[in-house]
Amino acid sequence: MEQNMVNLKINDIPVTVPAGTTVLEAARNAGIKVPSLCYLKDINEIGACRICVVEVKGARSLMASCVYPVSEGMEVYTNTEKVRTSRRLTLELILSNHRMECLTCSRNGTCELRKLAADFNIDAVRYANDMLQPDIEDSAVHLVRDNSKCVLCRRCTAACRRYQEVGVIGPNDRGFSTHIGCAFDRNLAEVDCVSCGQCIVACPTGALTERDDTARVWAALHDPSKYVVVGPAPAVRATLGECFGMPVGTNVQGKLVTALRRLGFDKVFDVDAAADFTIMEEGTEFLQRLENGGTLPMITSCSPGWIRYCEQHYPDMVPNLSTCKSPQQMFGALVKSYYAHKAGLNPRDIVVVSVMPCTAKKYEVQREEQRMANGCLPVDISLTTRELARMIRTAGILFDHLPEGGFDEPLGVSTGAATIFGATGGVMEAALRTVVELATGGQMKPLEFQDVRGMEGIKEAAYQLPGRTVRVCVASGLHNAKTVLDGVKSGQLQYDFIEFMACPGGCINGGGQPHQDAAVRSFEDLRQLRAQALYDQDAGQEYRKSHESPVVKQVYGEYLDAPGSHLAHELLHCTYRPQKKYRLDENGAGK
Repeated sequence: MEQNMVNLKINDIPVTVPAGTTVLEAARNAGIKVPSLCYLKDINEIGACRICVVEVKGARSLMASCVYPVSEGMEVYTNTEKVRTSRRLTLELILSNHRMECLTCSRNGTCELRKLAADFNIDAVRYANDMLQPDIEDSAVHLVRDNSKCVLCRRCTAACRRYQEVGVIGPNDRGFSTHIGCAFDRNLAEVDCVSCGQCIVACPTGALTERDDTARVWAALHDPSKYVVVGPAPAVRATLGECFGMPVGTNVQGKLVTALRRLGFDKVFDVDAAADFTIMEEGTEFLQRLENGGTLPMITSCSPGWIRYCEQHYPDMVPNLSTCKSPQQMFGALVKSYYAHKAGLNPRDIVVVSVMPCTAKKYEVQREEQRMANGCLPVDISLTTRELARMIRTAGILFDHLPEGGFDEPLGVSTGAATIFGATGGVMEAALRTVVELATGGQMKPLEFQDVRGMEGIKEAAYQLPGRTVRVCVASGLHNAKTVLDGVKSGQLQYDFIEFMACPGGCINGGGQPHQDAAVRSFEDLRQLRAQALYDQDAGQEYRKSHESPVVKQVYGEYLDAPGSHLAHELLHCTYRPQKKYRLDENGAGK
């Protein structure tokens, strides 16, 4: 069907856009940037902040361009004196209720509010409130909220509700008392938060930040009695460069390794290596369920945010979860078992640090069911991509000047299948590369499974194995996970194998990834650019299937015996369990 087009003028420039386009989007298409604060495309389009107002000929008042649709013959002006005066006054009023400690704020270089103040040349705030005190809530293991820095844009609440189908935060009270919090002002640790961190990357200021664990890592690095091992996740190499001004989608694996080594880690391994073991264990588990009438559909267990959501909201689906630990946890388990044995180290003297695109990993490392038989938790400290960037800056390392480095062996060798774990569909594709070959005994051509690639929220495909058709589904973002699960439970959707990732787009869009302002998140394909870096690396690697990895063959041959063996289950698997969903009684008390 031919799309209806609308002709209008913006600042006397003729513009033609599809019907239904907002004025803000139309201006962007014409090369005109309209400033905004509360706006995030497809997530938060509520016209609340009034920073994006424009003058429309014939209208009695200024209009919020983020929600105002274009119409035929419309004439819009984005830079009149009236518009500039209004925006500046609005911004000053927002700043008047914002605790300005910009020099020491974690968002110092990435704060959208600070950038707006600079763009409007605001060098003093006429209505500043110097009496504002910190208003901190830090009960959760993964984030800290400071409402004295909140601008009530509601981007966090929209991400929590619309992206993630969780909705544990929202505006409480009214008027000057309005603030963001949980129902009845409960602590975040008391409600059904899944620790995904999507609220953090949506926040334009320093009101939401990940819990900073860098001091614990520095302490370990300076403790001569500790042997400190680090491993970055697949997605980190595709995003860390953004923290240092590099273009979105730049793969910085070599510089990442060198930076970690210069920070003083004793060994720099790669969580990609553990992802290959995840495929071996998960693929074996799936084939066994197929052959032995096990619980289907089997659902991946790599995303701790998804796992917690399932345990709380779909406890009857817990038996469908793969018993495999996530690659992060398998990495720590292999370091504190196989590598410790090989290197003659006491596992209790090893500190395992992971670098993750995910804040939910901070929750995962504390889960007791992950504890190993030797009494150790697999991973001691989980850092986000942003925290690692801060450590690199603190150490005075000029990241863009670093030479390329290589991971240490043995747990630094991996395959392309492990690399693509960082994008939605990557775990499914990696599993299919191995499962299809193991089931058929033949080489696959072509190697790529294009049907499960892409940034669509839900993807499905069917593949032929001997004696049966295997139906698979890939979904990212918990809103989409809910849609799929409801369909499976009702019988409308039938699958054998499902990949769920808590964050839309997968780990490349995780809650621990570099901050990008709304102009980038709304108008550039951030996820696809980051994902492409991983697919490009996969295409160029020597080994592209997990079962071909020489390290996989070595570790199973020397230590684990075979995928699914007793020792492999002891180290690389765990039991997930239903969690009591938090409820409030009629008096507002928890139960």
